[in-house]
Amino acid sequence: MSDSTTPVRVRFAPSPTGKLHVGGARTAIFNWAFARANNGTFILRIDDTDPTRSTDENTQVILRAMRWMGLDWDEGPEIGGDFGPYAQTERLEMYKAAAQKLWDEGRAYPCFCTTEQLAEDRKAAQERKDPFQGYQRRCRNLDPAEAKARIEAGEPYVLRIKVPEDRGDVVIHDAVHGDVTFDAKELDDFVIFRSDGTPTYNFATVVDDAAMGITHVIRGDDHLSNTPRQVMVYEALGAPVPVFAHISMILGADGKKLSKRHGATSVEEFRDAGYLADAFVNYLALLGWSPDGETTIVPRDVLASTFSLDRVSKNPATFDPAKLDWINAEYLAAMSDDQFTEKIMIPELLEASLIKGANDRTPEWFATLASVVRPRTKHLGDVAGICSMVFDSAETLPYEEKAVSKGLAKEGMTAILDAAIKALEGVSPESWNAEAVDAALEQLPDQLDAKKRIVFQAIRAAICGNLVSPPLGVVIELVGKADALARLERAKGMAL
Repeated sequence: MSDSTTPVRVRFAPSPTGKLHVGGARTAIFNWAFARANNGTFILRIDDTDPTRSTDENTQVILRAMRWMGLDWDEGPEIGGDFGPYAQTERLEMYKAAAQKLWDEGRAYPCFCTTEQLAEDRKAAQERKDPFQGYQRRCRNLDPAEAKARIEAGEPYVLRIKVPEDRGDVVIHDAVHGDVTFDAKELDDFVIFRSDGTPTYNFATVVDDAAMGITHVIRGDDHLSNTPRQVMVYEALGAPVPVFAHISMILGADGKKLSKRHGATSVEEFRDAGYLADAFVNYLALLGWSPDGETTIVPRDVLASTFSLDRVSKNPATFDPAKLDWINAEYLAAMSDDQFTEKIMIPELLEASLIKGANDRTPEWFATLASVVRPRTKHLGDVAGICSMVFDSAETLPYEEKAVSKGLAKEGMTAILDAAIKALEGVSPESWNAEAVDAALEQLPDQLDAKKRIVFQAIRAAICGNLVSPPLGVVIELVGKADALARLERAKGMAL
């Protein structure tokens, strides 16, 4: 929870240079959950200042990923708000005004040094073993009249912030890492506006965060090194410095930073692989945070009410696909058959063209199918494969080679199939259900003086085309009497 009495305002500010990856998604989740837990405001801002890589198409990819994860934002694209616009490319005039104000107040100054001059100065500082090897402040005390004349003459320049010479070490009171101290000697008068008239990241992001009243900056710890420079900008602008919380990196199982070599890394890849959004958000939230160190199933409403920065670990988190699979399966298992049918099964069956619509079968039929499919589903894409044999006809059902060789192509199997046909013919259409089917077939091993495993393996191979399927009686109920008998007749052609 926030210690401050100021209303919490946090932001997620991705650059639209590609897909939204796991690390960014986890940052978004932490910001969203912190805002919700503190009755605060969650802002989505598009930091699209890199014109060569930022595209509107990539922005749409990010918005789709955020919507799929259910991370609703209170201010930002498509919603608006009092502090817009919410894309950096639309805020250039604000950056120019802020930079001009600093220039007018003597907190920033123009620098005319060329790349070559800067390189020479750095080399000389290294040779002198100077503890300060950053920009040597060559233009810091230029006469304003001379600077003006050079600008009017068309000489290119950048704008640098004037870091106070007596500024001591910068101490960041980080909510995750505790106090982090940066040596003042490493702070040079860094560039805030480039010669092409665009702001640098460390300047634009602070102008935005200050203007939008951001109280907490929750982001990856790869940004920690940017923080002292950003603090200099806050101080120059006279804006309050927010609370920083730098969250750890996400690693693969090999201990290296998570990347494509570890498999799927973008939100949309996980969506397309058949993960539920709630399970995905639950799992990512546990990468570096937990409510008590033990609980693994954290529903969205619990996350939104219990998330706090003091439970965030400073240690890197390891991405474990097996644990994500387990959490996904737990969420699926927790659904009712009706929920599973409506939200998961019917959409997946439509996607696989196994049905034309939700009215293809009765609600009772779908409920029976859901009762056997749901416990066997780990990913949404499993659904069609688990129940495809139910939708095949007796003529089109494919038979696995193993099912034929082990279940049918053996001496005495024709007799078993004939007995099964006779038993099922005795079940009336009115009482055709799994219980009645099972009761009719249960007599066969004794009647035939055969092992139960052999008998039911043959029937399963004939009805399902494989040796591993949902409960046989339920499958026979679902395919219906006529089709079940036709499958048994067809299988006799493969039996001995």
